[in-house]
Amino acid sequence: MSEQQIISSPAVQPAKRIDPLAVLVRFQSLIGLILVFAGGIIFSPRRHGVILFIQPDNIANIVRAVSETGIIAIGMTFVIITAGIDLSVGATLGLASVVTATLMVSGGFGLITTVLAVLLMGICFGLVQGAISSKFRLEAFIVTLAGLQAARGLALVVSDNQYINISYGDGPGLAPPIFAILGGRLFGNVVPVATIVFLIFACIATLVLNTTRFGRYVYAVGGNERAARISGVPVSAVKIAVYAITGFASALAGIVHAGQFNFGSANDGTGYELTAIAAVVIGGTSLFGGSGSMVGTIAGTIMLGALANILQLNNITPAMQLLATAAIIVLAAVLQSLVRRREGLGR
Repeated sequence: MSEQQIISSPAVQPAKRIDPLAVLVRFQSLIGLILVFAGGIIFSPRRHGVILFIQPDNIANIVRAVSETGIIAIGMTFVIITAGIDLSVGATLGLASVVTATLMVSGGFGLITTVLAVLLMGICFGLVQGAISSKFRLEAFIVTLAGLQAARGLALVVSDNQYINISYGDGPGLAPPIFAILGGRLFGNVVPVATIVFLIFACIATLVLNTTRFGRYVYAVGGNERAARISGVPVSAVKIAVYAITGFASALAGIVHAGQFNFGSANDGTGYELTAIAAVVIGGTSLFGGSGSMVGTIAGTIMLGALANILQLNNITPAMQLLATAAIIVLAAVLQSLVRRREGLGR
């Protein structure tokens, strides 16, 4: 073998260096979830020698508590992967809860009709926002901020700024008794129905993102919109579709919310958009678009819930819970930024 052949041989090519920081960012949600659960076990209060944090009822309560924001975060993942944002999701949840209660209590609608109508409303709300942002080339931040105000305003109009209580029965002004199942538990009264809804939606969204052409389009648009358009990807249609998905997710969360708490209120869902965005970012989805995963979002959602739970068990004030969450969000965003800088220097 000649000297030139030896130099060009693949056997002597330098191995690609693995960046520990990139690996950390890729698996940050799973690593964070493990650390939070480990901390929860270590610092959990004990009763008669039993670790309260890992008791089945407490774990069920953690996942139930994050089910609504988790559903929203699943939808938000699609949007953020395309380098977008949706600030209207919390207000849309409030609107959906009000419309759900109104249709069943005041309108006399049945369960299936109500659910379909509310989900369609959420889809249409997201479609309008996506279309405005895409067709007029407006920043999604501005469009969805306006959408937040619009959803809150509509909810106030529909509810007349009053709580709409949901009572169950067969007569006028009563909701179908089966709707109450959303506030119940199954499998030996352990697993909350809201959690089951969250996990089913998460599984469906994971399959859509990872195994369909639409999922590939979502990553392509977020990775390089111009290149995606040149390659024949219907960029505008994809952008509109992801906002329709967040609208659907927010409406679904609103239905679950109304079923869990037996009322609808225009003020429900306040701040949920920030929690959902936090779960997505902590889950490893890049705010710059082009990368992310549903598994990461699910892990990020549960991690936030577990963190809040362990702080509550130790009687830590809500203010400290907010500060801890903020610190985790900033750390996740900083790690993403550092990885992007390294990748940029390597080109």
